[in-house]
Amino acid sequence: MPMHSPPHPGAFIQAVYLTPFNISIRYLAKQLNVSSSTLSRVIKGQSSLSPEMALKLSKAIGRPPESWLSMQDHYDLWQAKQHVNLSQITPLEFVPA
Repeated sequence: MPMHSPPHPGAFIQAVYLTPFNISIRYLAKQLNVSSSTLSRVIKGQSSLSPEMALKLSKAIGRPPESWLSMQDHYDLWQAKQHVNLSQITPLEFVPA
């Protein structure tokens, strides 16, 4: 079964936390002690979520930092699968010496 595009963590934050609870990027950025522009780039999917940001989001929102990083990894891997051409790559054959 093909997997649909997983959401970027920023889209998830927007859909699950910011929009439903009427929280602004500026307010969340202040709570996270980051600039509004930094958080805005994450929310728009223009920047990846860093381990530092995952820790801050975990403290502010309550999800484990590993879940934020996993979400970013799933998004990045899916994107790579859409764009990386593997047709010229051949598997190695491991033969004991």
